Amino acid sequence: MLLIHGICPEHGDRLTHQTLGRDEPIPAGSVWIDLLNPTSPEDKKVETHLGISIPTREEMHDLEPSEIIYTENGAHYMTARIICQSETNVPILADVTFILTETALVTVRYDEPGAFGIFLNRVAKPGGCGVQPEAVMEGLFEAVVDRAAEVLRGVGDKIDSASRRIFDGKSSDVEQGGAYQGVIRKIGQYEHIISNVRESMVSVERVLLFLSANYKRPKKAMSGFSPEWRTSIRDVQAIEEHATFLSNKLQFMLNATLGLVSLEQNKIIKLFSVVAVVLMPPTLIASIYGMNFKAMPELEWPYGYPMALGMMVIFAILPYLFFRWKKWL
Repeated sequence: MLLIHGICPEHGDRLTHQTLGRDEPIPAGSVWIDLLNPTSPEDKKVETHLGISIPTREEMHDLEPSEIIYTENGAHYMTARIICQSETNVPILADVTFILTETALVTVRYDEPGAFGIFLNRVAKPGGCGVQPEAVMEGLFEAVVDRAAEVLRGVGDKIDSASRRIFDGKSSDVEQGGAYQGVIRKIGQYEHIISNVRESMVSVERVLLFLSANYKRPKKAMSGFSPEWRTSIRDVQAIEEHATFLSNKLQFMLNATLGLVSLEQNKIIKLFSVVAVVLMPPTLIASIYGMNFKAMPELEWPYGYPMALGMMVIFAILPYLFFRWKKWL
């Protein structure tokens, strides 16, 4: 299946998209060409149409930090890491390359981040996006930021739910249900998602800073739109601050959960200690009268056995009453 998508201006300010067949040429005036899992012939078709080079999946993955953003033959090449499969317990970061030229925006991706689906739904509506390449790129980044905010909001709700489960529940129920272990596992999953969102926003912010400082609108390009990269940068920074807040909240939750685990363990150790102290006097009495010495008058006394049992019971009760009086139990 050919997965090249072209978005062309039609009906005034509305953009429409289509999936091209293998032998179909790229329509003139296309402002966005989206390459999803492109084959070599598809790459060559776009390269011939725009006079640029399309990086392969291996080249995108092996990019050095200094090669993530560069300009070649008048085209700006920018690679950002976008969160993908955020609905799963272990989301991933997908490398997406944005190639911004005077006449079109080309995106190269080998995964399907949810932000692209959000943006495609927006452009299907009248006035959902401008008809300039930079307008499409700005709209894509807005969708990426919105998706990141949505993911963080979902993680925040889950963190609140896990927190209530720990701090509002009875300790016995928590211990028997194994909630501590489950919460610690969930904390690790949530932290993984948050770190992925933060890493994604850092890469997006780097691209936006580059565009804000270096992008100059071509004179031959269509007029009527001027991208506000700085607005998107402020949104990205707000997402990063929110991710830091949630990460700190998770750290507090982890420390509190480990503290509660320690308290439960201390209760168990305290119980064993009390039982050992309570049984110590009876054990001492039983040990004394269990010695095999002939000169022990109590052994021949008719009431010696009941006396020993009574002493063991009394000296077992006295430490217990003492612990209750001290409120150690």
